[in-house]
Amino acid sequence: MSLLLPVREDLAGLEPYGAPQLDVPVRLNVNENPYAPSPEVIADITRSVAKAAPTLNRYPDRDFTELRYALADYLEVESGVRRAPELIWAANGSNEIMTQILQAFGGPGRTLVSFAPTYSMYHEYARDTNTTWVQGRRLDDFSLDLDAVARVLARERPAVLVLASPNNPTGTALPQEQQRAIMEMTRESGPIINGCPSATLVVIDEAYGEFRREGVPSALELLEDAPHLVVTRTMSKAFGMAGLRLGYMSAAREIIDAVMLVRLPYHLSALTQAAALAALRYKDSLMAQVGALRKERDGLVDWLRTHGFHALDSDANFVLFGTFEDRTAIFEALLARGVLIRVVGPEGWLRVSVGTPEETRLFTTALEEITR
Repeated sequence: MSLLLPVREDLAGLEPYGAPQLDVPVRLNVNENPYAPSPEVIADITRSVAKAAPTLNRYPDRDFTELRYALADYLEVESGVRRAPELIWAANGSNEIMTQILQAFGGPGRTLVSFAPTYSMYHEYARDTNTTWVQGRRLDDFSLDLDAVARVLARERPAVLVLASPNNPTGTALPQEQQRAIMEMTRESGPIINGCPSATLVVIDEAYGEFRREGVPSALELLEDAPHLVVTRTMSKAFGMAGLRLGYMSAAREIIDAVMLVRLPYHLSALTQAAALAALRYKDSLMAQVGALRKERDGLVDWLRTHGFHALDSDANFVLFGTFEDRTAIFEALLARGVLIRVVGPEGWLRVSVGTPEETRLFTTALEEITR
């Protein structure tokens, strides 16, 4: 006997998010760091997790105080911005960070805005929290049109505006002068509360922030003067810890206090905290690895352009390139040669993650074979 289950009507017929996970020689589709943790990092994580294991009968540090101090130290080294540990918050991936933000500031009657093309999960965060999703458009070169941003803000009065910098899937960073302009135009562009205009919470998603080119600043520099700004980061990309699931943000104390109201109790396990602390102890060597990936990325952009393709300047660990009349055919031909990339973003474009030098060689060789 079958039963009719009361699934939410807006979820009926939808498919869960997920990029292909295929066992092929070269996987360049989900922007992972291609380098596994070093033996030293693995050994430290193993020791740290073993030390935490005997305490698993107890709940973990609910406010993960030691981890917040370590993340503050890391951000100071990486960006030159010192944030107080209490102004940092972490969760199980930046996905959970965004969900918590919308649980606290979104919901029924509230709106989340972004500008396409951008990260495909943003609208799912909105859906999952019953927040209205509104998507504006970027210019043909994928930059933001500030006049269009102002019009959308005036029309929608959104509770939250999310902008990825570097943007996914384009790899382009949002210039700081545009970030400053957006911070000004969002001071009173949010929902009307008790007859008064509120601010729009601005989330700058810096998941790929460590890969930005020299001279490109972090939005962390703006936090001191912008109480409605949130900057999110992750350990999945630059740290090569996608399997750890550790995302974090920095924001004003009032924003973190609001997020703490909706977080699940003890949401960061003792093992997650131990592993993250171990990885952060090796921040210097991991940042050197990021430098190598930047060099590989820039070389890949040059190769693509030299061979007649369009390739966007990238501040991330991936490159958007094209254009193709049938991008799916290119994707499938690469896959047949053991190279997995991503069909994502504007029509005609493809995205390839930065791999090891050998993976890059296999990708470029296969692409040349297909298109010559």
